[in-house]
Amino acid sequence: MNERIPNFGLDRQGIETRATLHWNLVTAKLVETAVARREGKLSAEGPLVVETGAHTGRSAQDKFIVRDAETESSVWWGKSNKAMNPEHFAALKADFLKAVHGMEDLFVQDLYGGSQPGHRVRVRVVNELAWHNLFIRTMLVRPEERELKDFAPDYTIIDLPSFRANPQRHGCRSETVIAVNFSEKLILIGGTRYAGEMKKSVFGVLNYLLPPTGVMPMHCSANIGPKGDTAVFFGLSGTGKTTLSADPARTLIGDDEHGWSDTAVFNFEGGCYAKMIRLSPEAEPEIFATTKRFGTVLENVVMDPVTRQLDLDDNRLAENSRGAYPIDFIPNASDENMGPVPRNIVMLTADAYGILPPIAKLTPDQAMYHFLSGYTARVAGTEIGVTEPDATFSTCFGAPFMPRHPSVYGNLLKERIARGAVDCWLVNTGWTGGKYGVGHRMPIKATRALLNAALDGSLNDAEFRTDPNFGFKVPVGVPGVDSSILDPRETWADKAEYDATAAKLVDLFNENFAQFADHVDQGVREAAPKAAVAA
Repeated sequence: MNERIPNFGLDRQGIETRATLHWNLVTAKLVETAVARREGKLSAEGPLVVETGAHTGRSAQDKFIVRDAETESSVWWGKSNKAMNPEHFAALKADFLKAVHGMEDLFVQDLYGGSQPGHRVRVRVVNELAWHNLFIRTMLVRPEERELKDFAPDYTIIDLPSFRANPQRHGCRSETVIAVNFSEKLILIGGTRYAGEMKKSVFGVLNYLLPPTGVMPMHCSANIGPKGDTAVFFGLSGTGKTTLSADPARTLIGDDEHGWSDTAVFNFEGGCYAKMIRLSPEAEPEIFATTKRFGTVLENVVMDPVTRQLDLDDNRLAENSRGAYPIDFIPNASDENMGPVPRNIVMLTADAYGILPPIAKLTPDQAMYHFLSGYTARVAGTEIGVTEPDATFSTCFGAPFMPRHPSVYGNLLKERIARGAVDCWLVNTGWTGGKYGVGHRMPIKATRALLNAALDGSLNDAEFRTDPNFGFKVPVGVPGVDSSILDPRETWADKAEYDATAAKLVDLFNENFAQFADHVDQGVREAAPKAAVAA
């Protein structure tokens, strides 16, 4: 067991503690410890089931980056990247270290962010909770045991859910805080039990470090076809990134975070973090199977207290119930967590307005436009009588995790698309036959059939029309797909309402893109949608 304790300990990082340190424990030991400490319970078929309490998702408004000489001109300051001054961070760090010093137990994992050796970061994670330590061990890339002895971290995360921040003293918004210091290579997370904060913090670090090296960091899933053709799937939460990349006919590289280097698409992680609410064994059999395996961590999934059977349809704890599991729980996952550079890029959106077609082919300029837009539309929620969708634009399909200006990532993408002659597609997994409340969700079988045709190359031979609002190419007919859904306007009973809704969506796109117009070339600006004039 001593082989798992590194020579470079916490004391050499200036972290002093009276706690018993549990270094690099394996999955079984961490599950055993979490259950003994009453942090979670085992379900009937093996997964560890935990509750995150008040925070069932990320606390985006409580995340800060320290603004100093390192970040002053390199970070895109604004709504997504809020500043904390160095003095406030120093006070926060002092209080964190004081809390760490008094802990009885701490769990430490030494891990990699990134599967390609030349483009990864060494991350040490210090946890108050055993199940958090299990989560991050599941989600990041695990070093070989022989690598642990000489492991020295590039970045360190300290995650203390019991810590309560003081807004006046620490320069934050509430008792919850996620503070990133790129100069000190330290991330402090307090006041939340939602484990996804750790995972996304590592993503943010790689999104900061990789672009200057020419590597494109991406909020995407990725898989490989039987001919060695890699496909990348961009998309915000709820658009189908995890579901559509877990394809039994293709090899999974990963479900959420990747880099695109000169030689590979590589997973930043060693695990998957899938939505569990209303998970279907028919539509998502590979992911559903992970809910029956020891080693999976289930967050906010309702479980019968007596039988320990799961109810994936029950959202009383959270609509955002999640499961974390090692990537090799997916039967056809890549052993290397890597694949060749991509042949296809798919941008996923769940358009609740019912305007976008189920698939469209994009030019490189259109691809950059839609990448910078990062559009999806969420349904209006649970309030009675409210049926109007809510447009969401998250640049680069992941604004909260992109420290640099979006044009940095957009230009990297456009350059790599041009270099590799990559085919680009926009896929709508949202509504057809009307907006949310009138129409219905796009059939997943149709989405998969269209994707298969795009990825195997046969869709390139189809007849296309030009969409009158968005200007991209839309197939007129695809074998095995009901052609009626390929033209959204024809699926609406009220054509005039479709035209009015389309015009509204076009306006929303153009209003959002105004912030990027000065940072892109004329071709990308001309890729903007223009509302069709109704006959």
